[in-house]
Amino acid sequence: MKKFFLLGLIALFGWMGTQAEAQILYRIAGKGLEKPSYIVGTYHLAPSTFVDSIPGARAAFDAVEQVYGEVDMLETLKPENMEKMQKAMMLPEGTTLSSLLDKEQMGRLNALLREVMGVDMTNEAVAAQLDKLSPSTLETQISLLVYMKNMPTLDVTSLIDNYFQQEAVKKGKGIGGLETADFQMEVLYGASLEKQVKSLMCFVDNFQDGVEMAEFITAAYFAQDLEQLEELNLEEQEDECSSPEDNEKLIYGRNADWVKKMPAIMKAKPTLFVVGAFHLCGERGVLKMLEAQGYTVEGVKK
Repeated sequence: MKKFFLLGLIALFGWMGTQAEAQILYRIAGKGLEKPSYIVGTYHLAPSTFVDSIPGARAAFDAVEQVYGEVDMLETLKPENMEKMQKAMMLPEGTTLSSLLDKEQMGRLNALLREVMGVDMTNEAVAAQLDKLSPSTLETQISLLVYMKNMPTLDVTSLIDNYFQQEAVKKGKGIGGLETADFQMEVLYGASLEKQVKSLMCFVDNFQDGVEMAEFITAAYFAQDLEQLEELNLEEQEDECSSPEDNEKLIYGRNADWVKKMPAIMKAKPTLFVVGAFHLCGERGVLKMLEAQGYTVEGVKK
């Protein structure tokens, strides 16, 4: 019954996406800005082709002089930063995942790997690939694998997050990032190994609930329904795998930091900001915080 309800909700969200209230692109004006800037919410695994489903997105891109993402994609592609990222995703020398987990934890993890991949870490080839990954990296890899199984046509080299920056480079527009590559690496992979193991095992033990929540979130995003995303985000924050400290680190603290940086960026040049849609939601979201600073923030309808 729960699965049928889920499928029905996804179908409903798909219909809602055609309604006038659907909104993930906003115009930022006022407070001395000579020209408006814009902000669009993304879903990190949405294809770049979804841009054509966002009313006004192409016109907003054409109207600005630069694009800012959460991070400058050219910075992340620098060899030294790619090397840092690869290192951050791996366990320290001399440490393995199987040494961090006890026998019972390893059994739970292997059961999930068999469900998702058809094999587990008792297979030497699989262990050789996975045993050196950090717990956070393995959690991300499993999530990505499940998503790609459900969306087999997804091209992970052409996602919406980088699309606007890639187009900006082609058109000679400036690009930038609200955060550094080092900061994002710390956010994603900087937790202590003890905390990473705890998160991984919570992910393992609540896997099916997590899959269903991810499906709800995906459906809400493609419906361009920020209100529903906010409700789902609040539900997700109340689960046993999240803590208030995690939410401050991942969402709210970053929102506050971005809103401090955005006025100078917008004053210098009209800008399109491209950030995860969850960062737009709620009273502590970027939209409300910009309004509190005195900017006029309006949804773009076409």
